[in-house]
Amino acid sequence: MSSNRRKFLRNVTLGTGGLVTGFNSIAAVTADEKDRFFVKERPSAGGFNMCGYAAPKIDTVRVGIVGLGMRGPGAVERLSFIEGVEIKALCDQYPDRTASAQKILQKKGLPKATEYNGSKEAWKEMVNRQDLDLIYITTPWKLHTPIAVYAMEHGKHAASEVPAATTIEECWQLVETSERTKKHCVMLENCCYDFFELLTLNMARNGMFGELVHAEGAYLHDLRSLNFDKNGYAEMWRLKENATRNGNLYPTHGLGPVAQCLNINRGDQMDYLVSMSGNDFIMGAIAKERAATDSFYNEFKDKTFRGDMNTSVIRTVKGKTIMVQHDVSTPRPYSRIHTICGTKGMANKWPQPQRISFGEDWIKEDEYKQLEEKFTLPIVKHIGSIAKNVGGHGGMDFIMDWRLIDNLRNGLALDQDVYDAALWSSIAPLSEHSVANRSRSMDVPDFTKGAWKTNKPVNLTLDGGGTTTVRNIPEEKSKIN
Repeated sequence: MSSNRRKFLRNVTLGTGGLVTGFNSIAAVTADEKDRFFVKERPSAGGFNMCGYAAPKIDTVRVGIVGLGMRGPGAVERLSFIEGVEIKALCDQYPDRTASAQKILQKKGLPKATEYNGSKEAWKEMVNRQDLDLIYITTPWKLHTPIAVYAMEHGKHAASEVPAATTIEECWQLVETSERTKKHCVMLENCCYDFFELLTLNMARNGMFGELVHAEGAYLHDLRSLNFDKNGYAEMWRLKENATRNGNLYPTHGLGPVAQCLNINRGDQMDYLVSMSGNDFIMGAIAKERAATDSFYNEFKDKTFRGDMNTSVIRTVKGKTIMVQHDVSTPRPYSRIHTICGTKGMANKWPQPQRISFGEDWIKEDEYKQLEEKFTLPIVKHIGSIAKNVGGHGGMDFIMDWRLIDNLRNGLALDQDVYDAALWSSIAPLSEHSVANRSRSMDVPDFTKGAWKTNKPVNLTLDGGGTTTVRNIPEEKSKIN
């Protein structure tokens, strides 16, 4: 056991008796759960800095996609539109899913991909191939880190759906493997590519809101029906996550865009957080109601589900604050909030319409249009209209995929790196620990090991890139501005 970890355990067990009570208390963690212990400091700074790293150009990006349930088929569809992509392998535990995804390629007239299926570890056989450059991961959460780490160790870049990790130890595994192998590990945080988020990011970068002092993000999405749907998430994995954990389980959709606005990991860093969950008033009741008429739900009827609403508050090293919320069980309209507040103004997306203010009132529509024209990013002007036609949450999914492929093909640094993947994902386990201990303040690990002080902000230009075209779209939709 390291001296840092030993010191941390001593402080926990002797510093205050209040920490031994509550949900999944830190002091009660067993040896089998040792990966849930963490300290703010990691042994010696150093290692290769992946922020701003440009991997060698890949003319044709050869992709293997693993996980073809909820998100995977959409990824196959979107990537099939991008020139310079070869989808060479499709993987899922269930053969009918790989066969269904294969039909997407067939319909587009693209070469057949090799199918890997029939076992829970079929992905290893796929990753072992020598002719793949990128492993695109859309599996249940607990497989994201194992597959990404295995991919990087076998010479492939990894792109993972959110969250990239579910424990602090997994976050460090991603960072250390990426640094050691010099392979990208990017989290597929599509919300960073939504149109208003990109607009406000550019406005913030240009000082339109002054110095940012506070931001808010959330994942507020009524998923009651989907989480309890037998034909939804395979083996009910997402319901099981909600039935065994308590905290902000899905922070990155709301957090990612505002973290970029605040230059987190690139000029500022998260310092500590506190997190609070209310009780569960909905999920447990649904489980008991369904179990009364369907024995399939018996395993869930006595579970202690996570609190309906979680609110986590983060303070940065420079004294900025971020509020992040999670609620997937109350009946309410969808919202990611997306609020940024500065010394000169603010922006807010939900409830609609999206708005901007430089005083006590929201600016008028014509003023908004002028700002939109001035600060719309080159990437949106270049590919935005095509993205809306291709689809994927209104087009942001396609912008994300196109940008990833274009940067890989041109040998450019990625907009998100492994430090973002680790940091944004770490909020979930940190919030669980805080909730378990009466909202105790939790230090946020510095996955950059101090490099945030000199790391450069995200590059918002198309310099050196923008060369990747699209295919299989009607001519009137395929012209790039």
